[in-house]
Amino acid sequence: QVQVVESGGGLVQAGGSLRLSCAASGRIHNIYTMGWYRQPPGKQRELVATITTGGTTNSAASVQGRFTISRDNAKNTVYLQMNSLKPEDTAVYYCYARQGWDDYWGQGTQVTVSS
Repeated sequence: QVQVVESGGGLVQAGGSLRLSCAASGRIHNIYTMGWYRQPPGKQRELVATITTGGTTNSAASVQGRFTISRDNAKNTVYLQMNSLKPEDTAVYYCYARQGWDDYWGQGTQVTVSS
């Protein structure tokens, strides 16, 4: 089993910044992709950004230019630097790790952006 734990959420004013961290642990042999999804209030979960072991990234158009995903492969940790936050970024942010055919999800961390 692989455990995934997020940290770094909180309350911030519009225009501010937050940095989320996510660490995977347990029976790890090759976590190829790690990333972030979010679920705004009353909406479905949506992609924020992903990153592979080799550093290839993919991100939603709504966060491009504001959010940066990065990864420390040695620590099995992924980060999400969020700048110029907007009220519409308010959501529960979930980290995930893909190993083989299995996806492992964290419990989520709340990000609230006040206007």
